[in-house]
Amino acid sequence: MTFDTPDDTDIPPAHDAIDAAATAGPEGTLPEEDSAQSGADVIGVRRGMFGVTGTGDTSGYGGLVRPVTLPGSTPAPYGGYFDQVVDALRAALTAAGTPPDAALEKVIVFRGELTLHVHREQLLPVARALRDDPALRFELCLGVNGVHYPEDSGRELHAVYHLMSITHNRRVRVEVSAPDADPHIPSLYEVYPTTDWHERETYDFFGILFDGHPSLTRITMPDDWRGHPQRKDYPLGGIPVEYKGARIPPPDERRAYS
Repeated sequence: MTFDTPDDTDIPPAHDAIDAAATAGPEGTLPEEDSAQSGADVIGVRRGMFGVTGTGDTSGYGGLVRPVTLPGSTPAPYGGYFDQVVDALRAALTAAGTPPDAALEKVIVFRGELTLHVHREQLLPVARALRDDPALRFELCLGVNGVHYPEDSGRELHAVYHLMSITHNRRVRVEVSAPDADPHIPSLYEVYPTTDWHERETYDFFGILFDGHPSLTRITMPDDWRGHPQRKDYPLGGIPVEYKGARIPPPDERRAYS
């Protein structure tokens, strides 16, 4: 024991205490630890640290094998305001003449967040209902993200929209998928004009074609750039990196561990 060691060693440090209220999700419950495995959709197997293929293992984790999983559909009730959002959306779609089951592919509650998977053909009616219905009022689209799941056959490309209701102080995620062979998704520009540059960036990096966008051009890469750099099938090698006199070879030229 040193002079600054507390006499009562049974008292845990303050940082060990967990404030359940601060770590709870919007529905007021802690996320289940095994929620990633319960009802999960297994779409593939990842080998190595990053799942890279076509080059030697440069990470030292070539023996790592893990399943690639996506959260499965969540049955109702969802908890908290999530039930109110889903019920209000179904009612708004029905009133607008859109069958809810034809618009909503599945509803997922994962780690305290609500995600609505929407069939791409019905994305615009769903977005209008989320924005305009008084019980929903998701007035703000915070951005669009692209995701590429090469193993998710028939739905390899995903566009993810993050919406916020300033009126009700609620958040929801809307996710739409499209196959590699037909990477078309309706643009939300006419419903949420703030998606303008976000959809351009998603097209630039993932190759998703947003139908109806007023100017779907590259925003980061040069206009004549070949391919879409954030897709999982985009080659990693070929461009050496240099700094402070040192040269770091591209991945396909580095030392391999296997």
